[in-house]
Amino acid sequence: MHVRDYLNIPYILEAQPVERDGTWTRRLRYPELGGFAAEHEDVEQALLEVERLRIAEIMRRLRAGDPPPVPRPPLQTTDQAWWARFLGVGDLVEGLIDRPAADIAGT
Repeated sequence: MHVRDYLNIPYILEAQPVERDGTWTRRLRYPELGGFAAEHEDVEQALLEVERLRIAEIMRRLRAGDPPPVPRPPLQTTDQAWWARFLGVGDLVEGLIDRPAADIAGT
């Protein structure tokens, strides 16, 4: 599989309201990828942050030689290079997105 394939996997996104000191916020996370989560009062901001974290986690795992789980086949209709640039984390995938994932282990 290529880096692009791992980034195109449709992981389950879990969202839940959380009360903090009498104020409601939203927590979003990808439970299939690990323990990271994003919280924000604005669900759109939480979504942008959890997407940054998803990309960072996938790239971290691939670089460590520990590929993320593949619970579903990758989607063919998304442009993850554009999405990473939009989210401000394009440097994580720049020049790597079309390489075989095994080739970036240890980088």
